[in-house]
Amino acid sequence: MSFREVEELLLARGIIVSHETIRQWCARFGPQYAAGLRRLKPQAGDKWHLDEVYLKINGVRQYL
Repeated sequence: MSFREVEELLLARGIIVSHETIRQWCARFGPQYAAGLRRLKPQAGDKWHLDEVYLKINGVRQYL
């Protein structure tokens, strides 16, 4: 999602900011936010979906 798209989403909700303000916010707070997400451990009930995977079954590599 681009900064301009975020700007348009916020404008639709009545919040007026420029895409440059959003860029600066992302540069300042983005790394902290990403680090916090990485620290979260998967919870029971979380779902992970794989589109394709290779498995080794009886020593033979299988594509699913």
